[in-house]
Amino acid sequence: MQEQARIDQLLRQQAEAGEIPGMVAIAATGSEIVYQGAFGRRDLSKPEPMTPDSVFWIASMTKAVTAAGAMQLVEQGKMALDEPVGRLLPELAAPQLLEGFDADGTPKLRPATVPITLRHLLTHTSGLCYDMWNADMVTYRDRLGLPRVTSCLNAALQVPIMAEPGSRWEYGIGLDFVGKAIEAATGLRLDAYLRDHILAPLGMTDTAFKIGATQRQRLVAMHFRGPDGSLAPIPFELPQEPEFHMGGGGLYGTAPDYIKFAQMILNKGRGNGQQILQPETVALMGQNHIGELCVGKMSSAIAFATNDVDLYPDIDKKWGLSFLINAAVTPEGRSAGSLAWAGLANTYYWIDPSRDICGVILMQLLPFADAKCLAAFSGFERAVYASLNAAQRAA
Repeated sequence: MQEQARIDQLLRQQAEAGEIPGMVAIAATGSEIVYQGAFGRRDLSKPEPMTPDSVFWIASMTKAVTAAGAMQLVEQGKMALDEPVGRLLPELAAPQLLEGFDADGTPKLRPATVPITLRHLLTHTSGLCYDMWNADMVTYRDRLGLPRVTSCLNAALQVPIMAEPGSRWEYGIGLDFVGKAIEAATGLRLDAYLRDHILAPLGMTDTAFKIGATQRQRLVAMHFRGPDGSLAPIPFELPQEPEFHMGGGGLYGTAPDYIKFAQMILNKGRGNGQQILQPETVALMGQNHIGELCVGKMSSAIAFATNDVDLYPDIDKKWGLSFLINAAVTPEGRSAGSLAWAGLANTYYWIDPSRDICGVILMQLLPFADAKCLAAFSGFERAVYASLNAAQRAA
């Protein structure tokens, strides 16, 4: 296929030019894989090439999996979207809102007036934030000596909210609390719940919070792009015996595994012969749940972790039950109303139900929203749509 060769050339070029250490890309319809490729190396300090089964930290691509687990429990009546989640999680029963700092740097807190719901947590409208995009939270953490969320220590979640629940969209740690709510509702640890109810049923046997022995042999090293554009491998690994499993970003996995999850969404909740979610639940997850609010620019407060993030600045963006929703067709050809998101180490996916197509591209470098990685994602997606359009013209 001409387009297949074009995608190969595009991605191989970026790897060979040293713009990106390595990547795995895969695209599929609801019924078949239409593209798969692996380029570059797993670790720039070692000779081993990237392979399709290479294992990446998929970070916030975990969120959609955790959300799917929560929605199974909503279907069963064990959780409700609009009930105060404090009934399951006492630590969220009386949230404190940070209003600023006194002259001496003491945080000024007041009780929130609106209870936090599961819907707020799933849509990033709970008031919870990530410090890497909120300078006040960086100040608060430093003042109290709190660990960062990637420590997977419970103390990292003992933070105030930054706005009244429901009043604004701000990307944050809500899905980590959704993971804890799943545990409270089921009595299972999150890793066990997701394994038994989503990952294993879908055949995603290479995806887990803990890196297995065979996975470790295929693990991709984290890389960092210096201010001069240079790339170097850096030590990075999430705690393998965490106090809490990070429902917002703790999974390690492969591109062929994640495409199975994306195909399940395309197929209205069905995958690997299993009905994971009801069709109406999948439809609900793909709708706008933030009303008049919009997904705005995320300004970096921790330069090592992330660049400023402003995806499709000219397009209105909404949020579903754990997906970004583009309100208009993107320059790459993604249909309006499609679903997408990403992971901190430059992993990306999209799901376009209108065209029955989804794709995943995994890289492993910081900071997030790296220009070269975004270009690879954009070029890959654009080529997939070109291929789709060519096939439809030929038919």
